[in-house]
Amino acid sequence: MTTALSIARTHPGKVRAHNEDALLERPNDGLWAVADGMGGHQDGARASRLAIERLAATPLNGGLDQRLEQVRRVLHDINRRLTQDLTVLAEGPERLIGTTVVALVVSGGEAACIWAGDSRAYLWRGDRLYQLTRDHRLLERLIDVEGLSPRQAARHPGARALTQALGAREALALDIVRFELQPSDRLLLSSDGLHDALEERALGAALSLPSPALALERLLDGVLQGPARDNLTAIVIHLREAA
Repeated sequence: MTTALSIARTHPGKVRAHNEDALLERPNDGLWAVADGMGGHQDGARASRLAIERLAATPLNGGLDQRLEQVRRVLHDINRRLTQDLTVLAEGPERLIGTTVVALVVSGGEAACIWAGDSRAYLWRGDRLYQLTRDHRLLERLIDVEGLSPRQAARHPGARALTQALGAREALALDIVRFELQPSDRLLLSSDGLHDALEERALGAALSLPSPALALERLLDGVLQGPARDNLTAIVIHLREAA
């Protein structure tokens, strides 16, 4: 059996006055999440906060299948509220209120990531970094469906546009990846303001450090030494063998 030690922080960055990111740590319940709001600073912050508050209040019980289903239902309910209830309050008919979300659910020796958008989950295992999530961006669709090369797709003017997010459309398609845990695993949940600003080797170098606090400090410092144009959020989780 494994136990988890985690640390989290969100920062507005060096350009934006407001922070539309939000995060959740429930280590005793095996649930962590990052949300990155869209729709302008007030609406984006409201959307990400709604997602995190609802996840924070969700009772979790049973094994991984049951917990994952409980989280999935909450995310679909948040999507319904954002698309049907809150968006009508926005200024202008085309105004979108939404948020990305990535959540990590852990139960016993199993884990699952569930997500919509381009907030990510990474796994550091055996001195290698694995990106567990795949961005819901037009860039990925251009590669998978249109057959463009990554370089060609990256040149598309809308490459960074999201194809999934809570509040983007009534039909929400969540992706899920499940995996077995190992006692030495280290995980990172992050918003795009963090992982888009750092190369994979910098992410891996941070996660290789001996404590979550050192890893988090390295990650945030690495972004804040640059332009840090976006909000940035990170949760670092270290798994350990239970005594």
